[in-house]
Amino acid sequence: MFSISYKAKQFLLVIIKLLIVSIAMIYLYYEIKDKKIIWSTVFNALSFESILLLVAFSTINWLLEIAKWRNLVSNFKSISFLEAAQQCLGSLTVSIFTPNRIGEYGAKALYYSKEETKKIIFLNFISNSSQMAITCFFGLLGLLLFKISYTETMVWFAFKIKILPVLIATIVFACAILIAFRLKKSKIYGISIATLFSKVTSFPRIILKKTFLFSLLRFLVFSHQFYYLLYLLNCDISYLTALSCIFTMYFLASIIPSIHLLDVAIKSSVAVYLFAKFGVLEWKIIMITSLMWIFNLFFPVLLGSYFVFQFKFQKK
Repeated sequence: MFSISYKAKQFLLVIIKLLIVSIAMIYLYYEIKDKKIIWSTVFNALSFESILLLVAFSTINWLLEIAKWRNLVSNFKSISFLEAAQQCLGSLTVSIFTPNRIGEYGAKALYYSKEETKKIIFLNFISNSSQMAITCFFGLLGLLLFKISYTETMVWFAFKIKILPVLIATIVFACAILIAFRLKKSKIYGISIATLFSKVTSFPRIILKKTFLFSLLRFLVFSHQFYYLLYLLNCDISYLTALSCIFTMYFLASIIPSIHLLDVAIKSSVAVYLFAKFGVLEWKIIMITSLMWIFNLFFPVLLGSYFVFQFKFQKK
C-alpha cells in the first residue's frame, strides 16, 4: 500500500478547508439574498441599542453552548474556553450541510486523538440530547398553553386538565418505547444508540446536571430573543401567548428531520402558522425568524469558518 506524504496531507487539508468554507459562504450569501425581507423595514425597526441587545442575546446563547461543551469534556480532559469555542463553532460550520447536524459528531472528534473519538461522540450525544429534552419539555408546555390561548374556555380546560397529565404521560411513554425499539440498532459513527443511552446512566451526575442547566438557559435565552423581536416589530400579542407559540415552534421544528440549509424555512413555516392564529402578520414572522437565523447562525458560521482555517489534525 502506498502512503501519502506529509506535505500532500497538508495540501489536501487546505483544499478541504477551502471547500468547506467556500460552500458555507456561498450558502450564507444565497440565504441572505433569497430572504423575503424588506431590509429598509428591518433597519427602521432596529435601533443601535436594540441591535446591541440582540447581539448580546446571541453571544450569551453561544457562550452557554461553549460552556456546556467544556463542562462535558472536563469528564476526561481539561480544555480552555477558547479551545471549546473553536470546537463548537468550527463543527457548526462543517455540520450545516448534514442532516440534523450529524456532521458535528465527526467534526468535533477531529480535534481529539483517535482513541478519544468514541468519548467525544458520546459527549456530543449527551449535549444534543439534553437540548432536545429541554425543547420537548417546554414544547409540550407550549402546546398546552397554545391550546388554552387559542380555543379553550376555562371550564373546558378545567375538565381536560384532569386527564391531560395521564394522556401526555401515556403518549410520551409510548413514543419512548417506539423510539427505543427503532433506534436499538441505529449507530452514530459506529456506536449504537442503545450503547450511548446505557452509558449515560454511569456518567457523573454533577456534569449531567450542569449540562441540563446550560441547555435550559440556552433555550430561555433564544426564546426571549425571539420575543424581544416580536416586541420590536410591535406585534400585538401577550407575553404568555407569545411564549406558547415560541415553545411550540421550536418543539415542532426540532422533531422534523432537516439540515441547517432548511432549518430557517421550517421554523418560518411553523411560526407563521402558529402566530397567524393570533393575528400577527406573516411578513413580521418571516423577518423575525430570518433575523434569528442571522444572529444565531450566520455570524457564528462566519467565526467558525476562521476556526476551520486554523484547524490542525491531532498528531497520532
